[in-house]
Formats: sequence, C-alpha cells, structure tokens
Amino acid sequence: MDGLDAVSLSAEELNRLFEIGIALSAEQDLDVLLENILTAAKEFTNAEGGTLYLMDNAANQLVFSILHNDKLGTKMGGTAEINKIPFPPLYLYDPETREPNYSNVSTYAALTGEVVNIKDAYDTEGLPFDFSGTHKFDKKSGYRSRSFLTVPLKTRSGQVVAVLQLINARAKEGETIDFSRSVQQLVESLASHAAVAIDNQMLVESQRNVLEAFLEVIARAIDDKSPYTGAHCQRVPVIARKMALAAVMDQDGVFADFELSDDEWYAFHLASWLHDCGKVTTPEYVMDKASKLETINNRIHEIRARFEILRRDAHIEYLKKRLANSAPPEQLVKEFNAKVKLLDEEFELVATSNVGDKPLSDDDISRIRKIAQRTYYRYFDKTLGLSFDEAARIKDNPPPRTNPREPLLEDRADHFFGGYNRGEIYNLCIPRGTVSPEEVQKINSHIDMTIEMLKAIPFPSHIKNVPEYAGGHHERMDGNGFPNHLKREEMSIPARILGLADVFEALSASDRPYKKPKTLREIVEIMSGMAKNGHLDPDLFNLFLTSEVYKEYASEYMLESQNEDFDVEPYLVPTNIPKETAE
Repeated sequence: MDGLDAVSLSAEELNRLFEIGIALSAEQDLDVLLENILTAAKEFTNAEGGTLYLMDNAANQLVFSILHNDKLGTKMGGTAEINKIPFPPLYLYDPETREPNYSNVSTYAALTGEVVNIKDAYDTEGLPFDFSGTHKFDKKSGYRSRSFLTVPLKTRSGQVVAVLQLINARAKEGETIDFSRSVQQLVESLASHAAVAIDNQMLVESQRNVLEAFLEVIARAIDDKSPYTGAHCQRVPVIARKMALAAVMDQDGVFADFELSDDEWYAFHLASWLHDCGKVTTPEYVMDKASKLETINNRIHEIRARFEILRRDAHIEYLKKRLANSAPPEQLVKEFNAKVKLLDEEFELVATSNVGDKPLSDDDISRIRKIAQRTYYRYFDKTLGLSFDEAARIKDNPPPRTNPREPLLEDRADHFFGGYNRGEIYNLCIPRGTVSPEEVQKINSHIDMTIEMLKAIPFPSHIKNVPEYAGGHHERMDGNGFPNHLKREEMSIPARILGLADVFEALSASDRPYKKPKTLREIVEIMSGMAKNGHLDPDLFNLFLTSEVYKEYASEYMLESQNEDFDVEPYLVPTNIPKETAE
C-alpha cells in the first residue's frame, strides 16, 4: 500500500540476488526451497522474524508453511523439527458472507497482489487491518511487534502463489526500525525469483501427483478387471517398499552398501505400481480361465446338452425296440441301463477333466479322444444366428446346413483364431491346469507388453530405470526366467526385490477364487525352495525373513487364520555371494 519510488540496487545486492535466484531454481525439495526463501529475505532485511504462507486455491486459504522468529527462538515448518505449524489457515473470504478478507495483512496482499509496508502495528489509523490478535499475542508473550513488510509472491502471469511476511527490521545496532524503500525493493526482487521457483516446483509436484494418480488408477483398473488378480497391483508396492527399506537399513549384512537416492526411490515406486501394466492387454477369458472349455462362458454346458441328446436317443431307441418286441424286455432294459451308465461315466470324465485340478493320464487323454468320436443327431442350421466375426470364420469352410450325424467333440477350423486354439478336444486334453500352451504364453507375455508400454513412455533421465525395475520381476536368478532370461548379476537389486514381492503377494493372497489361502509357514517353505532352486534371490529372501518383513506384511494384509509364529531359521538359504552395491 506504500508507494515505492525507483531505488537502485547496489552491485553487491544484485550479485547476491543473482546467486539466490540460481540457488532457488536448482532446489528440488519444496520445504528446503521455502526455507531458503524466508532465510534469504530475513538476511536481506535483517528482520527479526518472518512467515511464509502458501496459497491453497482450492480451499481459498493461506496456509502457514514456515515460521521463524529469532527473538522468540521459534522455528516451525519447512525442515524444522516442529514440522507442523499449529495455527489454522487464513480464509481469503469470509465463510459466511463470502466477502474478501481485507482485515488481515497477509490475505489482503494475497487478494490484491499489493505489497504492504507497515511502520508500526500500533499505529494503523486509516488502514483496514485488524491487529488485535497481534496485540494480544504481544501482551501475553512480552514481545513487541512493530514493523511489518508483507509481499505477495507473484508469477509472471500475475498469479499469487505465496505471501512472505517479515517482522521487525533491525538496524546494525539491533534496534527495531522500519523496512526502508530500498529494502522493500530488494525483497520484491527476491519475491519475483521466489515466485517463479515456487511455481516451477509446484508445477513439477502437480505433474508428479498426476502421473502417480494416473498410474495408480491403471493398477487398480487391472486389479478390478479380474478377481483372479485381486488387489495384486496395489499390494506388491507395499511389500516391495518394505523390502527396499529393509535392504537400505541393512547396515552390517550383505546389503550394507546398498542405497537408493530420492530419484531411485521414486523410480522404484512407479515401477512397483506399473509392474503388471501389460495385463491390460490380456483377455479376461484367458486370465480368468477357470476351466479348460471356458472362453467367454464355460462350454461344458453345451457339451452336457449333447450328452443329454445321446441319452435321449438311447431312450428312444429302447422304446422303439420295446414297441417292436425285437428282444425280451429284460434284455432291452439291461442294454439301455448299460448305455446310460457308460454315458454317465464318459460325461463325468469329460466334466472332471474340464476342471483341471488334477493331472490327466495318457489313458484319460486317450479315452477323451475316443469319446469325441461319438456322434449325435443335429437337424438345425448351424450357420444361423452367428455374429459377424463367427460368420466370417466359417465363410471359407461352412458346415452343412443339416448334418444328422455330428461328432460329440470337435476341433474345427473356426476354433483357431486370435492366436488361440479353442478346439474342444484340444482343450480338454490339456494335461495339467486349465490353460493351453499358447494361453500360458499370452499370460506370460504381459511382461513383454509391460516393458513395451514402459519403454514407450518418455521417462525423464532421473527415473529412466522404471522399465528395468518393472520388467524383471519374472526373471529367475539362474537365467531360466522370462522374457530376457537374465541372470542374477545382470539384474538390479530393485528388480530382484520386485520379483520377490510379486511371488509373495501371489502366494499370500486370500481373495483369489482359484485357490485356498496358504498359511504363512507354507508360503515361506515354498519361497525357501524357490530361493534354493535359483528362482528367487537367496540374499533377499534371507533378509525378507530376518528383517521380519513377511511378519509385518502378514499382520496388516493377511487373514488371521494364515498367521502363525514359527522359527524361520530352518528356511534360511545358505549363500556365498559378495556384498551388493547400489547400481
């Protein structure tokens, strides 16, 4: 509010401003940046104290960020031990009337963009400001608030991003004086540099928040896509971070020299959330394939209907023979019951094979192929009621419109499409599990797609390791993993940590419809075997146990029925591997 005549800055002041501007532009930690701004302003003005407020545009508030006062020995906010300032934010507008709050000097400066230079807080006649709160504080504490300089920090576009308030300028001898015009100009020049630095920092922070939120949305979408993955993409980052912290805190063990910089931590955080992003390309009917005949639906119901037809045909044949008196009734009943029993046995074999919970023997596979050769009567046109895609698949080799004799099970030409063989015989004869080799390849290829997707993102140089961290979680320490068959020494420690976290989450999850939850002891026993046979990093696995990461995670995320206390010593894996260093 006080007019400012043009005042020339000295060469020393200009040089100091230039140095501070460079330092502010280079600082990447917002708390340190804000503290440097306040410290520099206090040094320029020899002020007794100062406060820096940040604008919260969404809430229309000024929020206390840093508060320093030399005489009171106060340091709050920023990097100070008392990081949280206990004072409530200042409203820019009255919550009830919505009128601008001009009674507070800081909010006035924020709303108007004007600098306010007050010589004495006890002599403000004619000014709109209410200093009653300041007077009460002074009376209670014995402090004497006198001169105030309040400067809005504005970007090049004129947007106020913060407000700097200095209190009690001091002469060299120590007495309190006014903030002179030259000092005011110096602080305004500093404020211009500071505003740009804060704006840049907050822009970077907002972009970082947007990126993190977007990636977490993607991860949650993948989890929500299928109950067979549950909250996997959200839990792996929790385990991974706990493991990385344990490795960093390992002062005397194998990982004593392992460290992660702030940028590496951030890259690791992003990689842990993105490690399965390639699953967005995996079809649900492959990812969720709960039975061998399942595509969009379980085709066992269609095959059951065919068996029903065969049984009905057998019954009709029996009735016809009875009417014709072609054989004694007892013999006909016996023949009919034998046929029905055989059909029951054959359907039971087909149906239980479809579940895939037990391995098929060569005899089972041979019987299924023999059952497939049975025929049933079909009279209705098979080319009617098809979708455009289905019609296109049979265009070059259409089935006959009427074909009274049709195989019970088939591997037809139109079963081959989209890179998969959906043949009924082919899928029912899968020896183990429910997915075919090409479906296994498709499921595993999510890691290829993950790497491809991440490499397509132009990550800045300081987090360029995201694809490497995320892309290695299906590699094995012996080189028999995928997709690149990397060995232990070819992988970074963060990538190996993600591999362990991925396995532990998959084994410990209790919300998968395809498996019964395992106990913690069972999980550790399985992982111990994986560490011994070259799948998991043995040093990381041992740290996983000795640091009790497994127990900490279990108490937070696993069912009570899965938790149990047991001695981990028998499950530790002997290793003779040299100490790790950060890469």
